[in-house]
Amino acid sequence: MAIEIREVHTKQQLREYIHFPETIYRGDPHWVPPIYADEWSFHNPIKNSALQYSATIRLMAYRDGQAVGRVMGIINRKYNEQIGEETARFFNLDCINDQEAAHALIRQIESWAKSKRINKVIGPYGFSDKDPQGLQVEGFEYLPVIATPTNPAYVQTLVENEGYTKELDCVSYTMAIPKTVPDFLSKISDRVISNKKIRLLEFNSKRKLKPYIVPVFRLVNECYAPLFGFLPMSEEEMKKFAAQYLPILDPAFVKVIVDSTNDVIAFVVSMPDMSKGIQKAKGKLFPFGFIHILNSAKKTKQLDLLLGAVKPNYRGKGLTALLGQSLMQTATQRGLETMDSHLILETNKLMCAECENVGGEIYKRYRVYKKTI
Repeated sequence: MAIEIREVHTKQQLREYIHFPETIYRGDPHWVPPIYADEWSFHNPIKNSALQYSATIRLMAYRDGQAVGRVMGIINRKYNEQIGEETARFFNLDCINDQEAAHALIRQIESWAKSKRINKVIGPYGFSDKDPQGLQVEGFEYLPVIATPTNPAYVQTLVENEGYTKELDCVSYTMAIPKTVPDFLSKISDRVISNKKIRLLEFNSKRKLKPYIVPVFRLVNECYAPLFGFLPMSEEEMKKFAAQYLPILDPAFVKVIVDSTNDVIAFVVSMPDMSKGIQKAKGKLFPFGFIHILNSAKKTKQLDLLLGAVKPNYRGKGLTALLGQSLMQTATQRGLETMDSHLILETNKLMCAECENVGGEIYKRYRVYKKTI
């Protein structure tokens, strides 16, 4: 039977779109469902301001009435204006291992993009780098961590057969957490902390951490501006992200460095891995899913890095060593043994070097593709 493409319009259709991956990946032991409450927020223009300045389309593919694939098209007008190009993105590409179905979905996104006078498509890529980015092309034997993509290996072939080539790769490092901090790290940290003009802040409560969340996001805006796909957050978005993520953060795994005026000049945000808990909860927080997720975070041996940055004029002065030493000490006290770096652009040589300096090895790779249309 021929592939039929239907656009998603109603709430019922959106529900099928959001939950479609369950139907093809449920049996995969390495698939971790999204947290569905976050998925609904992502597609809600009231909760996701990017929908207000972007053109979007959501498509489902059917064969003989049976859903066989989905994809989303995005044109982020604000980002296009910022960098002076006309680019569309495909996102949420999930499909059975069938080239005809993949072709129908991708071709429809390309036709939609052309109708908007767009001449290039990249993907998988969401509204910004804050969304899961890229197609996983290496490391399928490992569970994905929060806010990273996951897909079967065959999807790479489906995409490349449609004429897409590499735009860039992101990599994830795995690192052993030493039981004692390496001497070179301790020496650098001791030198840095002797500078009375800076202070390392550690937290034992969310109440004490809360005032620093928005300043951390402001530093993200400053430091991440040159990175591919980054769009600065508004103050409103910062407050929204703070409210969204503060409840799930363990304050002990957030480290902040401030200067003599209490301005944030460096930070790292991490959390114990929750992937197995999200699997067990089947992506649902209620009625009991959050208990599985919290228990998983208590039992895991892996720490996941989420965000980190150093103010440009403080780089190369040992602040990352101080953050790293503090984080490793906390992780060791909690019985954690390994660390995931989260996604790092392969062109970000400084961050890659930081990971490799402490014995990190690339164990996952994610690829963003491009095609001129």
